[in-house]
Amino acid sequence: MKYIGNKLLTMLITVLIVTMLVFLAFRVIPGDPVSNMLGTSATPEKIERLREQMGLNRPLPVRYIEWLRDFFFGDMGKSYTYGSSVRSMLASKIPITIVLTVMSFVMVVAISIPLGIYTAKHEDKWYSKAIDAVNQITMSIPSFFLGMMLTYVFGLVLRWFRPGGFVNYKDDLLGFLGYLVFPAVAIALPKAAMTIKLLKSSVLKEGKLDYVRTAYSRGNSTDGVLYKHVLRNALIPVITFLGVTLADMVAGSIIIEQVFSIPGLGRLLITSISTRDYPVAQAIVAIIACIVIVINFIVDILYKLTDPRIV
Repeated sequence: MKYIGNKLLTMLITVLIVTMLVFLAFRVIPGDPVSNMLGTSATPEKIERLREQMGLNRPLPVRYIEWLRDFFFGDMGKSYTYGSSVRSMLASKIPITIVLTVMSFVMVVAISIPLGIYTAKHEDKWYSKAIDAVNQITMSIPSFFLGMMLTYVFGLVLRWFRPGGFVNYKDDLLGFLGYLVFPAVAIALPKAAMTIKLLKSSVLKEGKLDYVRTAYSRGNSTDGVLYKHVLRNALIPVITFLGVTLADMVAGSIIIEQVFSIPGLGRLLITSISTRDYPVAQAIVAIIACIVIVINFIVDILYKLTDPRIV
């Protein structure tokens, strides 16, 4: 319980620091949202009057405390550009990004765990070395470039999907999931390659330890030793890496959404920054940051459950 309590306290402090940095970052970015809203009709008097109406002349610490309070109660303010509630704008975008991230993560686990074990069991075989070579190449390809390649090959050449032809989940759930397959693959493949390499190395390292030789001396089969003894310990660093990978995928999905024209949080974030719509932009960044922090907290707890030696 002490371990969980310390991690929980660390998570809360981290959230506080991150939200503060997010709030401050959007106050030092060049450009005035008020001038952007008024456009060509902006005059010093109109700018000052609108700033007063929007509460932008109040002290920064007061504005931060009020924003933080409202943020955690679900009130993220109103969009400068559209005048609508930020929460309502994000409500239809968050599920898209979450589903894309979850699909990518499921692909990573489904690909990397079996292949990592397989390549470790057949380390000296040519096909294991071939998988290693493909892994090295895949790890070196950025997700956004892989997404462009998938769009060209499967979208423009083979016409398996229509680039830019996003299907809303409210209209066609299967069509929505089908469109997200290739973006999810673009995110997942480099991460899966890294995980395969890590799992293989971890299994081979564990296989050289004394407890493994003892298990073999008791008449256990190769598969028995692998699945009952080696794999549990070998998965400990992999679980940590998968947690970091999941957190990274949340941010990575933002870039892929741009490549595949997916109207998720990523496209909305880019649009909001370009139009100086700070309430929307800072809400998205804060949400993503909080998701990443919570994921890392969950990983720490799972790491503790997996390895009781951690205190």
